[in-house]
Amino acid sequence: MKVITQQSFGGPEVLTVVDAPEPRPRPTEVVVRVKAIGLNPLEARLRAGEFPLLGRPPFVLGWDISGVVEASPQTWRFRPGDDVFGMPLFPRAADGYAELVAAPALHLTRKPASLSHVEASALPIAGLTAWQGLVDLAGVAEGDRVLVHGGGGGVGHVAVQIAKALGAYVIATASGDKAGFVKELGADEVVDYTAVDFTGAVRDVDVVLDTIGGETAERSLDVLRPGGHLVTAVAEDNADLAARCETAGSRFSGIAVDPDPVALRGLADLVDRGRLRVHVQETFPFERIADAHRLLDRGHLRGKVVLTMPG
Repeated sequence: MKVITQQSFGGPEVLTVVDAPEPRPRPTEVVVRVKAIGLNPLEARLRAGEFPLLGRPPFVLGWDISGVVEASPQTWRFRPGDDVFGMPLFPRAADGYAELVAAPALHLTRKPASLSHVEASALPIAGLTAWQGLVDLAGVAEGDRVLVHGGGGGVGHVAVQIAKALGAYVIATASGDKAGFVKELGADEVVDYTAVDFTGAVRDVDVVLDTIGGETAERSLDVLRPGGHLVTAVAEDNADLAARCETAGSRFSGIAVDPDPVALRGLADLVDRGRLRVHVQETFPFERIADAHRLLDRGHLRGKVVLTMPG
């Protein structure tokens, strides 16, 4: 079995394809023959050693997978041949950069027929982050005004569509070259953050979903209505920002995404109903993992980057 290992902290060149034993599933796990692997900026940060989620190398990155069940020895949920996708085990290592992955059946769901494996592999972390922020934490309802920062990115482009499906009035920040793309996703307004200060263009927002952090998260307090809710996917440990929200009479929540079969099925349902699509900017074959990570490092992606498996 081929896997991609991280040999040391540093640049993409330390990601190496090697042979490894096939995984042995535990009870309630299935073995998935992976067809595509979604990449996330988080993995580039782990590769660079920014925080020790997986300890020190060598380790195997990867969580977003889509593929075909190869074995399901002790679970009734899936049978060999089923097309599935999901984000197993996060934040523990799932060893997703591999031809075969052993994953808890509860961390997967059936792939919508309308999605290719490439598209499905791009959805779990981005989709679950957006869903858990907008649905579970913020409880977005019809008529709410929602601001999504980074509306053209991996999480952002899914969040715009989820918020719209919930009946919200959706405002998104994005660079000018992504404005048309974000509008096509359903955003009612797009603010070009490279040309306009969003705090002067947006007012009375019920929910802000922050995918940027830093000053963007901090200045978002200025656009919230009294009692509004700031949800951040990147500044969840910012105690000062949480205190400022409380002082201003607003709510603060940080997302640390986790596997969620209910939300995963909710995302699949939106896809089936034509309310959600996934945009993949570029695909790379498995052996070109270093090139894929170089693209991740450049940032400013439109949607997601995906690895494809041979066969």
